[in-house]
Amino acid sequence: MYNIERVYTYQQQQPAVLIDRLWPRGISKTRMNNVLWLKTVAPSSELRQWLHQQPNTRYGEFCLRYQQELKQPPQQQDLQKLQQLHQQHQQLWLLTAVKDITHSHVPILLAQLQNRDS
Repeated sequence: MYNIERVYTYQQQQPAVLIDRLWPRGISKTRMNNVLWLKTVAPSSELRQWLHQQPNTRYGEFCLRYQQELKQPPQQQDLQKLQQLHQQHQQLWLLTAVKDITHSHVPILLAQLQNRDS
């Protein structure tokens, strides 16, 4: 099972992975010392900034572009790491700082991971 949780409410469940490109504001690195941080599975800075300019009209295109980014070798390696962690522990906590998880990179990443597991 993949569990999605905002990093601000995280209660030290393990194993956990931060799936954002930027470190979350107000969260100390010591609080998250048992959390793996995989920046490469998050959208590139350019893509993220492009989405934030017009989030309501660009989300569909963002999804397509992000799926293309996830096909690159560095992203594929980190997707494999996530999949291996999930297989070892039968569950994995995916942590993010985004407020609107439904309209973020998280559902696309989750779909990629679930497709790899099946």
